[in-house]
Amino acid sequence: MAVETDVLDELRRLRTRVPRLAGSLAATVDGLVLAHDVPATEPEGLAALTAAALGVAHRMTDAAGRGDFRELLVRGAHGYIATYAAGTTAVLTLLADDRVNVGRLHLEGRRSGARIAELVDARIGPGGGRHADRPAGREGAPDPADRSRPIGTLPVRTPQLPAHRPRTGG
Repeated sequence: MAVETDVLDELRRLRTRVPRLAGSLAATVDGLVLAHDVPATEPEGLAALTAAALGVAHRMTDAAGRGDFRELLVRGAHGYIATYAAGTTAVLTLLADDRVNVGRLHLEGRRSGARIAELVDARIGPGGGRHADRPAGREGAPDPADRSRPIGTLPVRTPQLPAHRPRTGG
């Protein structure tokens, strides 16, 4: 698929623009790898974790009434993990050393996220994916936050009966 090559080119250009960037990954919102430049890291696992973090980030922004998801920054003992919205169907995750210039990381991560959004939407088309009903940082998108719901309240999931009956004894 040509979009993979174009996205990989963008990830490589990003590495030259951000000193101390250790790796980058572009994935769909449901955790499928589009392209990656993450040495010493399993890209499929990172994409799946990114999708999980994206789901939590969407719930947090909704619960706090802060509008659409834009980005997520996690700092560990040895560096940063930054995730940026890349349109409605993709996300960009960056791995950076502890001494990275975080302002530069944000500036270039946001730019690359916008570029990846253009590439993916032009080749694959918007929509699809687990979180596609929630815009991931698109300008002018409607605000999905329900202002009437108090801050901190989350939707309630009703447990369902299993589709099959479990076996009992012997």
